[in-house]
Amino acid sequence: MLAELDVVLAAVHSRFGQSRAEMTARLVRALEHPSMHVLAHPTGRRLGSREPYDVDLEAVFAAARAHGKAVEINASPERLDLTDTHARRAAALGVPVAISTDTHYLRELDNVDLGIGVARRAWLEADQVLNTRPLEALLAWARR
Repeated sequence: MLAELDVVLAAVHSRFGQSRAEMTARLVRALEHPSMHVLAHPTGRRLGSREPYDVDLEAVFAAARAHGKAVEINASPERLDLTDTHARRAAALGVPVAISTDTHYLRELDNVDLGIGVARRAWLEADQVLNTRPLEALLAWARR
């Protein structure tokens, strides 16, 4: 079923207390999946309520680059995950960054400005942000 979708995001939503090695391996396995495109909220943090899980982001970014995947800046004010420094590092390694709003209600679409702010603080250029591409270019990236 995943292969039928245009763009697939994957994220950790449980078992946050795994060891650094386990969590890193878990995210790397997700990035290896041929139908997955974007790793969403890569550290799992929720500001004010949950610390980031322990993960080797260098290894995650290396796997994303090796498998042609992107990582997300989640623009929800509860997350803002990735941070600007993490987003800058991912982009410096050649990993595309997607900005998304984690929208559950229509009014949350306006949160995109927060994600754009993170990308600006990371000094990302438009060509490093996956969803600044025209639709056909984005879909071509996802299909390759």
